[in-house]
Amino acid sequence: MPTYSHSRLETFEQCKLKYKYKYIDKIEPDIPKSIEAHLGTVVHETLEWLYKKVMEKIIPSITEVIDFYSEKWSESFSKDFLIVKKEMKIEDYFQRGVEFLINYYLKHNPFTDNTIATECKIEIDLDKEGEKKLIGYIDRLVHNLEKDEIEVHDYKTSASVLSKDKIENSRQLALYSLAMKEKFGKDKKVSMNWHFLAHDMKISISRTNEQLEQLRKTVIELIDEVEKTKNFTASKSRLCDWCEYKNICDKECKNKTLF
Repeated sequence: MPTYSHSRLETFEQCKLKYKYKYIDKIEPDIPKSIEAHLGTVVHETLEWLYKKVMEKIIPSITEVIDFYSEKWSESFSKDFLIVKKEMKIEDYFQRGVEFLINYYLKHNPFTDNTIATECKIEIDLDKEGEKKLIGYIDRLVHNLEKDEIEVHDYKTSASVLSKDKIENSRQLALYSLAMKEKFGKDKKVSMNWHFLAHDMKISISRTNEQLEQLRKTVIELIDEVEKTKNFTASKSRLCDWCEYKNICDKECKNKTLF
């Protein structure tokens, strides 16, 4: 049985054909990743490095943080990265990451929130039989000693902020909350925290145990749908511009209406 993740399930919901290409056919895409994806990866790597230093009782200077970011940007940079927004230059994206990190650093320094892990891998057996497994990686995990609460933190580098409805119905961090409840006990308080770096904003919510158990059932039903699907149809949307498989599915999508 395959092991699922939030991103795998999200791909199925967004476009079944892309799901088939990526997870069933395992086609290596010809199109390189987008510059936005590169930006997100490097910013995440930088914040992970920063907090690992903090957990070692070392607080890097803002200059050291930007130097690390610059080095990682160059190490994994490719001139072939996909740039959809033609009005933007490579330098614009690089500078955007610098601004994210400076704003974040100035707001959270000296980083005393008691971070206990970065890139924390979680595994959940969604059903009692252990046939439906889900994995994920938490950007940062905090034990808030004042509240005796586990905080799940996630960084977003996109220009948009999730709507109130999407925040309240978010699956990814709720699944991570479910994993924390399984690890620390159902009575442990767990909060979900989104950092929208482009807006220098943090949004925090929590789910009840009943809501998390309902989520478990919903995800099991979604996995059942995935495993029963035989006809993997394409879904045309604005996301197609960033899709790494768009060069092989254009014929599937050309008669569909953009919503």
